[in-house]
Amino acid sequence: MSLCVSLGGPVAPVLAQDVAVPNFFDQRQRLVKPDLAERGRVRFLTTTDFPPFNFLDARGQLAGFNVDLARAICEELQILATCQIEAMPFDDLLPALRRGEGDAIIAGLAMTPANRRETTFTEPYFRYPARFVTRRDATLAEPMVESLAGKAVAVVGGTAHAAMLRAFFPTTRAEVFPTREEGLAAMREGKVAAFFGDGVGLSFWLGSETAADCCAFSGGAYLSDLFLGEGLSIAVQPQDGDLARSFDYAIGQLVVRKRFSELMLKYFPYSPF
Repeated sequence: MSLCVSLGGPVAPVLAQDVAVPNFFDQRQRLVKPDLAERGRVRFLTTTDFPPFNFLDARGQLAGFNVDLARAICEELQILATCQIEAMPFDDLLPALRRGEGDAIIAGLAMTPANRRETTFTEPYFRYPARFVTRRDATLAEPMVESLAGKAVAVVGGTAHAAMLRAFFPTTRAEVFPTREEGLAAMREGKVAAFFGDGVGLSFWLGSETAADCCAFSGGAYLSDLFLGEGLSIAVQPQDGDLARSFDYAIGQLVVRKRFSELMLKYFPYSPF
């Protein structure tokens, strides 16, 4: 079963605030504004189970960062009236794109070699950061490799973050826990100096009632294609490279005009970056 809606509706306004937002778009690129007037409709495909990027809100309406980003792209390209977005199970996305039942996938499709053979990707518009969380009364400063030398850091065993911690911070003592909750509890109790993990998930934990304002990010955001992947991009059919470049142009304009920052603030009030 799928859910299809027009993207022509308004986006809720967001108050301008200072928020840490990465700039993944290379503003040195000189992309020419595309003309999609003769293209007809543009159909985005997504899912409903990838919050905060795509999900069903309390009213059962399709919502999320990706949904609003697709709408903003269409508005920037002046094709908002002919844009649609359809939600379906993740496993149905690629087959639907192949059959021509959609023009673009905006749902976190990984940029694997196999997927690159079947699609053309835009430039990444979001990348997953790894972050350190510490107690507010025991924050640490960069360079973290020095601040954490010889200290115990909690991490979930068998994860990319565990491998990344050992590779990037070899002088720390990795304390492996079976779950994030146990690792965070050890950090809160002062048994370890910090917890290392997914910055997106940790940003929501820091703003939750469970955290109770106990803790904060320490140091900067850490990115790694090797350990964390290349991030989020929009996928189109292999022969549709011009459409991908059109999306790149639109996202670049959204970054320049601070609209991308507004979307980040709306869905990530506690910035993972």
